[in-house]
Amino acid sequence: MFLCFYDFMKLIIGLGNPGKKYETTWHNLGFLAVDALAASKPEMFLKCKQSAKFKAEVCEGSELEEKIILAKPRTFMNKSGQAVKAIMSFYKIKPQDLWVIHDDIDIELGRLKISHNSAAAGHKGVQSIINEIGSQEFVRFRLGIKTRGQGQIPAEEYVLQKIGKEDKMIIDETLKETLAALSVALMEGVTEAKNEFN
Repeated sequence: MFLCFYDFMKLIIGLGNPGKKYETTWHNLGFLAVDALAASKPEMFLKCKQSAKFKAEVCEGSELEEKIILAKPRTFMNKSGQAVKAIMSFYKIKPQDLWVIHDDIDIELGRLKISHNSAAAGHKGVQSIINEIGSQEFVRFRLGIKTRGQGQIPAEEYVLQKIGKEDKMIIDETLKETLAALSVALMEGVTEAKNEFN
C-alpha cells in the first residue's frame, strides 16, 4: 500500500522496455537514468518495489518537503501511458508535476535537452503518455542517441540495438549530466535547469 502525506509531489518516469534483452539498448536510457538516480541517493529512495497495480517498478522518496516518486513502466514502451496514468490517478499528480526521461533519436548523442509542453515527435512512449493522460503539459528530459550509423537502418530497429562500448562512455557522461539537471530542476526549478543544461 502506497500512502501519501505530502502537499508537493513530483513523478519522475524513466521510459524503456522490461527484460534483460533490452537492458542496454538505446530505448532504455530512461530506465538507466532512473536507476542511476535511485542509486545516487540510496538514503532517499528506500522503498522500491514492483507494483502490479501500477504496472511499474516504483520507488518513493522525499527531498526537503517534496515527495518524489520514481517509476519504470513494465508495460513495454508503446504502452507506457497506462502505467503513468495509473500512478498519476492514485497520487492525484498534475501533468506539470510529471517529468519523463527518455531517449531521443533527433538529438545528437551526448546532448541533453529539457523541454516542456511539446509534442511527442514520433516517440511512441511519449505519445502513449499524451494519449492516456490527455495532456502534453509535462517536462521531458530528452537524451540524444543520434549517431552516424543511425540513418542506415529504420528508427524502430536502431533504438532496440545494444549500445556499443565507445557510445556507452558517452552515455555514461550524459547520465551524469541528467542527474545534475534533475537536481537543479528539483532544487531551483525547471527553468533554471533549462538555462543551465539546454
